[in-house]
Amino acid sequence: MGDEAVAEAAIGPSSPMPPGPLLTLAAGDLSVDIAPRAGGRIAQIRCDGIEQLVGHGEHGATTAIGWGCYPMVPWCGRIRHGQFAFQGRRHLLPANLGGHAIHGVGFLMPWEVAEHSARHASLELAMPTDGRWPFGGIARQHIAIEGRELVLALSVTAVGQAMPASIGWHPWFRKPERLEFHPQAMYPRDAEGIAVRPAGEVQPGPWDDCFVNDREVVLHRQGQRLRIASGCRDWVVYDQATHATCVEPQTAPPDAFNLLPELALRPGETLGARCTLRWD
Repeated sequence: MGDEAVAEAAIGPSSPMPPGPLLTLAAGDLSVDIAPRAGGRIAQIRCDGIEQLVGHGEHGATTAIGWGCYPMVPWCGRIRHGQFAFQGRRHLLPANLGGHAIHGVGFLMPWEVAEHSARHASLELAMPTDGRWPFGGIARQHIAIEGRELVLALSVTAVGQAMPASIGWHPWFRKPERLEFHPQAMYPRDAEGIAVRPAGEVQPGPWDDCFVNDREVVLHRQGQRLRIASGCRDWVVYDQATHATCVEPQTAPPDAFNLLPELALRPGETLGARCTLRWD
């Protein structure tokens, strides 16, 4: 099968994505359902018995893009028209949402469970070397419960060749009553709705935007406070939906391969990120 045929046959963001078999972690007040075959995503989180994420089938969310909390790898957000240059060559990724390539390939592929216990799990993904993504590489994630905190670690490693990379998480949180978010700056969006540089003044919401932020974000819902923290400085917040709010820490803004052409991993190099979710 040629690259074009592989790309056409691949599942896309709007394709049905059932959870498949679940792997459950549980300790104390927290439990986490992981769906390795459904893009290595977290299907549900429960704290004190309260479900935190939009689950599969809720509010019609049955497609790959619209439920749970999934890893974005090896890029976050949109790549404009699926096109970018890397090391002197032009590359074309399948345009699979609004004429652009979105959220990487990791959330569309089954992950392998490398290790798990009652409180943690490690998953791995050998990324493709076809029309979906020509560079290959290995993605890894670690999900662990530590008290009332969920610790997420995500990484991507270049293997046989150099590659561009940005990574992050896309959680669909059930709609909070209040969002505490105080970013330093906001990337403007152009006529195609894609972030451009430089970042400037923060505009009032509702948002579907990328921000420069180094503070924790707090969601208030049903008497709980969920504190989200990460070393990532670029965060996308989408709060235009009535049923959900997405708070997405990532290592670079959308369209990073065009905005930041210097992004590169040499063979053997790894890009990693960490995010914590803590319930008061």
